[in-house]
Amino acid sequence: MLNFCSLYSGSSGNSLFVETTNTKLLIDAGVSSKKIENALLDIDIDPSTIDGILITHEHIDHVQGLGTFSKKFNLPVFVNQETLDAMPKQRDKIDSNNIKTFKVTDKFFIGDLEVKPFSIPHDAANPCGFNIWKEDKKISIATDIGHMTNDILKNLEESLFIMLEANYDPEVLRCSSYPFTLKSRIAGPSGHLSNEIAGKTISYLLKSGLKNAMLGHLSKESNFPELAYQTVLDELITNQDFDKSHLGLNVASRDNRSKLINI
Repeated sequence: MLNFCSLYSGSSGNSLFVETTNTKLLIDAGVSSKKIENALLDIDIDPSTIDGILITHEHIDHVQGLGTFSKKFNLPVFVNQETLDAMPKQRDKIDSNNIKTFKVTDKFFIGDLEVKPFSIPHDAANPCGFNIWKEDKKISIATDIGHMTNDILKNLEESLFIMLEANYDPEVLRCSSYPFTLKSRIAGPSGHLSNEIAGKTISYLLKSGLKNAMLGHLSKESNFPELAYQTVLDELITNQDFDKSHLGLNVASRDNRSKLINI
């Protein structure tokens, strides 16, 4: 068994859940501890049974509830040193015995899940995505990506499932109420990934066996779920070999959990 559920995903907060029969993981804790607790209980998961919390980077929409949640349920936090140093407010709430640092170049195990971090271009201390394996089944988490690189694509190859950022539509972003500096940051090389590039990425990954994709981390101001879905679908359709029945494509909600996806 290998299951995935998006608890929350969007510019206002992110937390994802992965489980096998023996291991339960959170990726990020970017909403309140209470919200994470309630979302887990909604899928019949006792928060105290979580085996670890993986952290992608220190921005508040990824760590808002981290310290409180870890402290309340005595949970280990897996984080690289640079990210840990960049979030002192959260770090100081976590019991020192529960801080497990990793190098972005190294694989490690949490229970029966093998985890491989990989670097991503984003304006944070040392941001990363994650490949997660259960035996021969591989899933990937890749959000907060300023631009797609060959190295990221290589890390995403052979994933059966991917949680991929589709943060903004360029035209909606241009017309949004955001100040120019924020628009430039979002669309810049260390910002976020557009719907179109998400579609091109998924189209590429179909060649290496991708079966399910979930679009995540959508901006509230410069995107819409229906637009993200349709833009990605349009990109896929330009691939003459694309068969819609061969790919499960969903959009994660910012406020509600997704269904539990069995990989």
